[in-house]
Amino acid sequence: MKRSDATIAGAIAGLLTLVAGGSAYAANVHCVERERCFGVVKAGQNDCSTASSACSGTAKADFQKDAWVYLPKGTCGKLGGTLKTGGPGTAQK
Repeated sequence: MKRSDATIAGAIAGLLTLVAGGSAYAANVHCVERERCFGVVKAGQNDCSTASSACSGTAKADFQKDAWVYLPKGTCGKLGGTLKTGGPGTAQK
């Protein structure tokens, strides 16, 4: 094998290793169960539309009761939010 062929083969092997490692990481990231959490979002940080805003990132006020954000399952209550829109979220300003 010529030296240039060995260099190319090594570069390809390294690239394939990086791609395989990145795919394994991406697969683990998506395994986290998430839930919508209402009443904890800062203005402009919501994940989707609300009754008073058209799309994500447009919540007009902090802790808006109908604005939500995806959080890991079990986290919402710890932050003072609620899983139901318009609920009594206890998050503080």
